[in-house]
Amino acid sequence: MEQDTLFSSLVAAPLADRMRPRSLDDVVGQDHLLGQGAPLRKMIETGHLSSFILWGPPGCGKTTIAGIMANYTSMDFVSVSAVFSGIAELRKVFDKAAAARAAGKGTLLFVDEIHRFNRAQQDAFLPVVENGTVTLVGATTENPSFELNSALLSRCKVFVMKPLDRESVQKIMARAEALTGKPLPLDAEARETLPELADGDGRYIINVIETLYDLAGGKENLLDTKALMKLVRQRAPIFDKDREGHYNLISALHKSIRGSDVNAALYWAARMIDAGEDPLYLLRRLTRLSMEDVGLADPSALQIAVSCWDTYERLGSPEGDIAIAELVIYLATAPKSNSSETAWNNALRSARQYSSLMPPAHILNAPTKMMREMGYGAGYQYDHDLPDAFSGQNYFPDGMPRTIYYNPPERGFEREIRRRLAYWDRLRAEKNAARNEEQNHSSPMPPPDQSKH
Repeated sequence: MEQDTLFSSLVAAPLADRMRPRSLDDVVGQDHLLGQGAPLRKMIETGHLSSFILWGPPGCGKTTIAGIMANYTSMDFVSVSAVFSGIAELRKVFDKAAAARAAGKGTLLFVDEIHRFNRAQQDAFLPVVENGTVTLVGATTENPSFELNSALLSRCKVFVMKPLDRESVQKIMARAEALTGKPLPLDAEARETLPELADGDGRYIINVIETLYDLAGGKENLLDTKALMKLVRQRAPIFDKDREGHYNLISALHKSIRGSDVNAALYWAARMIDAGEDPLYLLRRLTRLSMEDVGLADPSALQIAVSCWDTYERLGSPEGDIAIAELVIYLATAPKSNSSETAWNNALRSARQYSSLMPPAHILNAPTKMMREMGYGAGYQYDHDLPDAFSGQNYFPDGMPRTIYYNPPERGFEREIRRRLAYWDRLRAEKNAARNEEQNHSSPMPPPDQSKH
């Protein structure tokens, strides 16, 4: 019997190639697209293909699905990568597709990493997709709504692929064992740990499995979790500071703090720092959050945010990272209020509505005789001269109703502010009533009606 050698295709092919699915049923983790009756499966099996985009994280099967599609269609299948191709290569593909179309045959064009084409390059697809010269299947790890031209996107469906879940990774592990005829050299605990290392990436976990088979010992030397972690280099976090992952994580952090979930907030902050986020960006966002979401419910929040920012700039990482953690904890556990932002937005609306009104005359300065004669400053009461240091006078423009912009909640320090406002409202009402009564007494009495006597 001929044995496998170094030159045998079975031996030479990487495990990932040998395990690559050959049919739609072999693809794991994408049942919402490829299960029985699912939209992408229907399109592929019926052969009624229209241009579409596969959007999903690395290692979820985008390229695999494209390869399988070639077996389900009589169209010419052409695959290019935006990493290695430019306009010149695309023109050659389009010319060949046009010739095939003239001969009565369509072309299925798969473009991997399509988001790496710039906007001008993406425009080149528009006429050939529009007139049916090619049926485009693009694969991208980035949000198409950010990275693809709206004109191209309008001509393509978008199918969202999911990162592989634990069950899907376990299926890959079982398939590897069936293919190789060897169990994974892991004890029970390490076997439970392995799917966690995938982080949704099937390609990565297959490479890990191949490493285990190549480097680990036999049945008598199963690896425990500690040995597994030493043997396998953890995958780099999926994060790109100028793309969607950046905005997704900062959104998760912000909303976790707003929702007072300190543990989730620490997790998202750690994810960002570990993935290489600029700590100063994080600190700027947290300082903004201290105003927007904590506000006057805890006036110390802004001071602490600025202090932590200053501390990080003085210390740097890793010691300064503790300042970030302390700030995240403080903000997440602080009482929350957006009353200042709401009050400001309400005041802006009034400022635009009543933009031409002068301040009332009694609060205008009167540095000249003419201004005093015109009534500037007349009747102004200096609050500090009054028993309560409060005059209760009107400071809104004449002709504008008194409007409440700031409505503090019964939380944190704003509970005290609310008490103060209620106190001043009561004094204002009392003083206004006294003024009205004084004005009534000072007005001349009308002459008696003689007809009644």
